[in-house]
Amino acid sequence: MNIDRLLQQRGDDEGAVIPPLEKWQPALLGDMNLCIHADGTWWHEGQPFARPKVARLLATLLRLDDEGYCLVTPAERWRISVEDLPLVAVEADYHDDAWWFTTQFDDVVRLDDEHPLSVTLTPQGEAVPQVAVRFGLAARLHRHVYYQLVDVAETRETGNGITELGITSAGRWFVLGQLDAAESGEVS
Repeated sequence: MNIDRLLQQRGDDEGAVIPPLEKWQPALLGDMNLCIHADGTWWHEGQPFARPKVARLLATLLRLDDEGYCLVTPAERWRISVEDLPLVAVEADYHDDAWWFTTQFDDVVRLDDEHPLSVTLTPQGEAVPQVAVRFGLAARLHRHVYYQLVDVAETRETGNGITELGITSAGRWFVLGQLDAAESGEVS
């Protein structure tokens, strides 16, 4: 995979354009010594990327396949290592009756049925929300984004003694977590 040639082909104005990865089905060529750390930083051969533009370009070529996270071009497919999730939602805004998340690479995702929020475990065992982005990829909510949502969240009783903490976006309820009896103000 010739990064300089890819950068030249894509140009400065097209860095965030997502190509039609679903149409590209080359054979898996092996593993690339590239790791996306849990904080969203990209490392190659044990070193952080020196050029952020390269990570931004490669993020547009990333998808989740049966074999794992892969960088894909029309002619090549390489598996890479991802510690947690490959993207991080670093901003959240509410407008037009929905929450919108922006990743570290400027992907903008509307929280809705197509891009739902779910709570999953990090490698450290913490339950943290993530939002679906594209091609099987998800973005972990950065801590400050999570706290922004918690600050405006509502509680709902589930009917079985559990109180959910969540937000509404695009007409749908999304759970951020659950409160135990002490947190929800109930006396056990």
